[in-house]
Amino acid sequence: PLKVVEARIGREELLSDLKERLVKETYPLAVQELGLVPVAARVVEEELSEGEGFRYVAEVENYPEVQLPDWRSFDLQVAQEEVTEEMVDKALEELRHRYAELVPVDREAQEKDHVFVRTEKGAEFPIDLSKALPHVRETLLGKRAGEVVMVPVLNEMGEKVREVRTEILEVKTLELPELDEEFAKTLEAESLEELREKVRESLKRQAEARYQEARERAFLEKLAEGLEAEIPPSMLEAEERHLLEHLAEDLAAQGIALEAYLKALEEKGELEKFREELKQEALKRVRRSLAKERLAEELKPEVSEEEWQAYLQAVARSYGISLQELRREFGERGLARLRAAYIQDKAVKEALAKLL
Repeated sequence: PLKVVEARIGREELLSDLKERLVKETYPLAVQELGLVPVAARVVEEELSEGEGFRYVAEVENYPEVQLPDWRSFDLQVAQEEVTEEMVDKALEELRHRYAELVPVDREAQEKDHVFVRTEKGAEFPIDLSKALPHVRETLLGKRAGEVVMVPVLNEMGEKVREVRTEILEVKTLELPELDEEFAKTLEAESLEELREKVRESLKRQAEARYQEARERAFLEKLAEGLEAEIPPSMLEAEERHLLEHLAEDLAAQGIALEAYLKALEEKGELEKFREELKQEALKRVRRSLAKERLAEELKPEVSEEEWQAYLQAVARSYGISLQELRREFGERGLARLRAAYIQDKAVKEALAKLL
């Protein structure tokens, strides 16, 4: 009987549970009937009387209607990079360094040498003097194998807090291969001239890729700036939280807590500036996301099953996993989001092709 249930559970708790169940049952029906796409909602008023119907009022933030600017008239001012002979020479020099060998030398360590050391705790490792911290480089320069040095350890203020006894085991230098026909053949080229041409073509492809990426960025920036939409505050707040989560992950990798980072900003008087920049970045990202989504709806790019499977294979390879593992890791919802993102990227490329 109702009175027994009320006595055991409590009238207020019973009514609260009933109202919650009624909202869960009727809210989706109301949303569907009104054709809404809510991004956030809350019940602000409710009325339940014994023997009468249940009435409630919900405030809903609806997914924004987006109107794009006339993107077909965009004039994208993006410079195309020209591949010069100096760039080819630099790339060839980088190839020489990539195929260089470290060879032992019986002399004092010089600025570009690699010094192999052993610390007082027995740890052994090489130090590239060209990339070493200044105080480490200064300590090791001019030293030979067999010598023992005291390497200073500095704190964040640059003050010496202690020294580490370090033995120099060996000094090695980079020996670069000659830029000749033999070197070209090790890189599967018949001649040095053919190697230069291969490098030149590779640089051209890279330059073209950078050019297309720059065009995409410029196009999306203009598209996002020009769109018309009333963006609900909850969408911006969600994006801000997303950005903070990413920042927290990056800081954690460096051993820094987000709370400590924010406190340091506050002590410097930079917290308000940080929060404003966070809001602006969130707004840019949401507008860009809405622009890409609306563009895909407008252009409706076709994606064949063969094309989609090839893309999934490429994504799986980039993660170093099989296609089956990718499907399992992403799940249905993750794959649906991935497909939506792929379609949006394809829409951007199709739009850019129409501007040519």
